[in-house]
Amino acid sequence: MGIISTTSMTSIILTALWQTVYMVFWATVWSVIIGFIPAVILTLTAPDGLHPIPAVYETLSLIVNIFRSFPFIILLVLLIPFTRLVVGKAIGTTASIVPLTISAIPFIARIFETSLRETDPGVIEAARSFGASNFQILLRVYVKESIPRMLNGIVLLIISLIGYSAMAGTVGGGGIGDIAIRYGYQQYRTDYLIVCSVILIIFVQLIQMIGNHLYKRLS
Repeated sequence: MGIISTTSMTSIILTALWQTVYMVFWATVWSVIIGFIPAVILTLTAPDGLHPIPAVYETLSLIVNIFRSFPFIILLVLLIPFTRLVVGKAIGTTASIVPLTISAIPFIARIFETSLRETDPGVIEAARSFGASNFQILLRVYVKESIPRMLNGIVLLIISLIGYSAMAGTVGGGGIGDIAIRYGYQQYRTDYLIVCSVILIIFVQLIQMIGNHLYKRLS
């Protein structure tokens, strides 16, 4: 009986782990791709940017701040109609990617903006003196110089999404959080709670170690 129980638990945990990896991976990919766009616009239109437009910068900055202010669990509920429109359903692992992505976009956009704007002004001026266009400066100076910092931001994003994915489990999103709630909390299975917690800790530490290694290599 103990062997069967252990086998069943292992199968359940592995399935949940795959669901968590699946949610976090795609939410990271989409939020990085989409979040890079407002980050570039904010960088270019900032008061010290290549093409300052105060109205655009202030408006977009306000929108980013508003979306960053929403607690994820509330955003998860508010986005149910939109999630259903995008993926055809509001519950499930794939459906959870939508609110995860939308919650992550303003987060990574602000991190990318900060990373881009920390570029050494001297390097930017040197590029200008060589006749580089704004587009060339953006790609060859801002982005190139910011890659290690942006990588650090992506690592922070992944770690945050792991935590958010656990919350998504409370509304049927699947993943490690779902197992911790359904088996660990509702069925009073302390072993599930401990295993799920340990897995999340190891997952986060592994991501951080990989991120630190890549940062050192790129720097």
